[in-house]
Amino acid sequence: MQAHGSTQPTTDQSPSRSGVFSAQTDKRLEAFSESISFDHRLYQHDIRGSIAHARMLAHCGLLTQEEFAQIESALREIESEIAAGKMAWRPELEDIHMHIESALIERLGDVGRKLHTARSRNDQVNTDLRMWIRDALDEVDSLLQRLQRAFVDRCERDADVILPAYTHLQRAQPVTAAHFWLAYVEKFQRDRDRIADCRRRVNICGLGAAACAGTSLPIDRQMTAEELGFEGVAANSIDVSSDRDFVVETAFVLAMIAEHLSGWAEEWILWSTVEFGFLKLPHQFCTGSSIMPQKVNPDTLELTRGKTARVIGNLQTLLVLIKGLPLAYNRDLQEDKPPLFDSFDTVRACLELAIPIVEQAQLQREAIAQRLDDGFLDATTLMEHLILQGIPQRTAHHLVGKLVGMAQARRCRLADLTPDELRSACADLDPSALDALGVEKAVKAYRSYGSSNPQLVEEQVQRWRQRLQ
Repeated sequence: MQAHGSTQPTTDQSPSRSGVFSAQTDKRLEAFSESISFDHRLYQHDIRGSIAHARMLAHCGLLTQEEFAQIESALREIESEIAAGKMAWRPELEDIHMHIESALIERLGDVGRKLHTARSRNDQVNTDLRMWIRDALDEVDSLLQRLQRAFVDRCERDADVILPAYTHLQRAQPVTAAHFWLAYVEKFQRDRDRIADCRRRVNICGLGAAACAGTSLPIDRQMTAEELGFEGVAANSIDVSSDRDFVVETAFVLAMIAEHLSGWAEEWILWSTVEFGFLKLPHQFCTGSSIMPQKVNPDTLELTRGKTARVIGNLQTLLVLIKGLPLAYNRDLQEDKPPLFDSFDTVRACLELAIPIVEQAQLQREAIAQRLDDGFLDATTLMEHLILQGIPQRTAHHLVGKLVGMAQARRCRLADLTPDELRSACADLDPSALDALGVEKAVKAYRSYGSSNPQLVEEQVQRWRQRLQ
């Protein structure tokens, strides 16, 4: 209810309409300019920021302690109403900030009107969005950590499996399955590192910068920043209201995560085909065909790959949005939230499904083993064995290539070549070199740090297990 003795706006219901306006806002503009349909999800951060701002105003003597107590209590009530779905969204109030302030004024009258002292919607939106992004990044980071753990857990389960690694989608060299899984762990760790780095630049408080030039009122911006958990205070009031670097950077971080998920999805789609036969996907994350009863389609993985396009597109949208904008605030920046929110929602949904798929998918061990000798995976190991015998690398490379050609003609493994065939390729070639062949021997022969040697891989697994605790 309206408090007794309070002053009333005379021309428009929106607190943002001052006495300068001589006409009501056109309804078409209200519908065109509203953002409440998407920015309502900022309500908790807006209320948290408003309470911190009001506490600072009271500390600085711009509100009485009684006024602050009334404002805090009313904002808590408003927060509960929004959480319960009792707040009606009204286009004429434009955004979540005006909805909350209008509800506050309805309860407290002039006391409610004092809340916006020494701030603008420009710095208010910037601060709310930074708080929301902080929480969103933390949530994504937690999901990435769970996905990393899922891959690390697979390392022990699949420790005895050897897989062909590919370059150019052609069989290249043998690796352990655990080594394969740790490659994804590394990728997702880089994503988490980017999140942490991005979060540092997000975690700067702009509240109190006001519209663009600061304020002549005595405020304590550091106090507000500390209460809201920010690591620092934005140093330039002009920059604050126009800065969306942190939004674009967040969208980039999310795009990179989506790219990594898309690459993983593509690989597992291939692996689940009859042609590869490496992997059986959990059926609860697959769908069927409307006409072919035998089909088990990897739709979750395909959609993960497909939704990556949206996340990449959102990043491009944001880059174009800020291109060429003059300082300081421009209403264009209202359009930063739909692509940002969509990128977060999309990546979060993909991660939430990726985790159980990684946990539950099964390697088709027998099918993998049956074809593991295909593709001459041990050819590089043979070449390196010859190098250790004193043969120059280019000579050994050419020699093993000739041996591969012979084996291809005979449709046999390198290990099946006869001593005469070896001597026909090189008279000085010692037949004992073939003792180095076979995928198991090839894997054990690796010795460089970061390679697929089982002992070195196990050390990496234990390191990651401790790191991800």
